[in-house]
Amino acid sequence: MSETARIGLGCMGFSGMYGEVDTDTAVSIIQGAIEQGVTFIDTGDFYGMGDNEMLIGRAVRGRRDRVTLSVKFGLLRGPDGAILGYDSRPAAVKTACAYSLRRLGVDAIDVYRPSRLDPAVPIEDTVGAIGELVQAGYVKRIGLSEVGVETIRRAAKVHPITDLQIEHSLASRRPEDAIFPALRELGIGATLYGVYSRGLLTGRKPVGRRDFRAHLPRFQAAENETVLAAILRFAHERQLTAAKVLLGWTLAKQPDFLPVVGVKDRSQLEEALATRPLSRDDVVALEGIVPRDGVVGSRYGEAQMKQLDSER
Repeated sequence: MSETARIGLGCMGFSGMYGEVDTDTAVSIIQGAIEQGVTFIDTGDFYGMGDNEMLIGRAVRGRRDRVTLSVKFGLLRGPDGAILGYDSRPAAVKTACAYSLRRLGVDAIDVYRPSRLDPAVPIEDTVGAIGELVQAGYVKRIGLSEVGVETIRRAAKVHPITDLQIEHSLASRRPEDAIFPALRELGIGATLYGVYSRGLLTGRKPVGRRDFRAHLPRFQAAENETVLAAILRFAHERQLTAAKVLLGWTLAKQPDFLPVVGVKDRSQLEEALATRPLSRDDVVALEGIVPRDGVVGSRYGEAQMKQLDSER
């Protein structure tokens, strides 16, 4: 595996979640990542109400055989962008897939996954429906997102699962306790998002009220400025950026899993591609500076945290 293939590209930030990004710029960044060896591209059909899939479709045209496309589905949103719940019923799964195929301009989706566990639908029904899409050739592999050990085991009994997508970072280490051991036991991979804690631990701030980070508890806790300062000092002493420290920690801690990094410009992409795993000594030193409970606040608001199967 090449060094750049060890990093996936998360595309949520290209569609308004972290402020606006010009579409041509986004397409250029995706194509630049592919040209430099990135092979995994992640999106959700609800990012920009389908806009994200369309720009990815444009970016991968002529490059389709060089990338793995991972698509999340199931989140319901209103015209105003409000989150209305989840729908992972078999008919909804197949309908969502049909629209994603059209927006992406592809014949098949490489990894298709429910964005969250739908509390009204057994995971067996959802995975079974995706399995039928696999049999029909519209999906190649099945993934999961933000679910716990029991759900993972139940899903894996219905159909082979390729990977679990879950948030993991220096500030979010809970998956290490039970979820990661279960994945390794079952031979399931993981794609890890939020490695920079959405910019919290690199010093990036929300840009306006439309940037959803402005509403996250961690970005509202003044105590985390002290954590950021400690990371910046650690990075400076090693002639690294905070982003390289955080991604380097993930690469060192979870070498068999794939971090999915979000970027908004070419310089951030180049920074990620140039990152190498931290040494064992630096991992220990960094965790001494930022212990597991060192970051104040939950990763989502209270209502969303209650809906996360992975947090139960």
